Amino acid sequence: MTYRPFSRRSFLATTAGLAGTALLSGPLGIVAPAAAATGLAPTRSMRGGSNNYRPNARLVDRLGSGFFVRGKVLRAGDGAPLKGVRIQIWAATVLGGEPDPVNHGSVLTRGDGSFELEMAQIVPNFGQPHAHLAYDDGAFQTVFLRPVMPSARDKSVSAHFVLASA
Repeated sequence: MTYRPFSRRSFLATTAGLAGTALLSGPLGIVAPAAAATGLAPTRSMRGGSNNYRPNARLVDRLGSGFFVRGKVLRAGDGAPLKGVRIQIWAATVLGGEPDPVNHGSVLTRGDGSFELEMAQIVPNFGQPHAHLAYDDGAFQTVFLRPVMPSARDKSVSAHFVLASA
């Protein structure tokens, strides 16, 4: 057996590897150990996603025309699509601001977990064109999302949910 002295390079490589593992999988890490072991990790709520939220917004077919909010809802762990899940959507549009009832509604997911809502064109609010989406029906943990569009001229925005049991 050949003796290899402990070098600065081997120390740094070992330390970096251990630190990276801790950051990715520890209690404050990006990937929780349970989620990594069981598959698809749940979506975390976004800061600022819940402002102007209204519980139990009415189910709608559309809220205007020309702009589409789309996404998919999956179950955490196995990634199975969730059918019949209520997703609430609201935004500032050419019809009015976020608090206006004309800009609030809910849709149900299809069999493949997808959802879509046509609405009036989203406009910048506080400098950013964005939508708000929420899941809050109780069977799964509540999630609020606030996707920002790259441009106010965009005609669609997507947001996807991976829901963990409540």
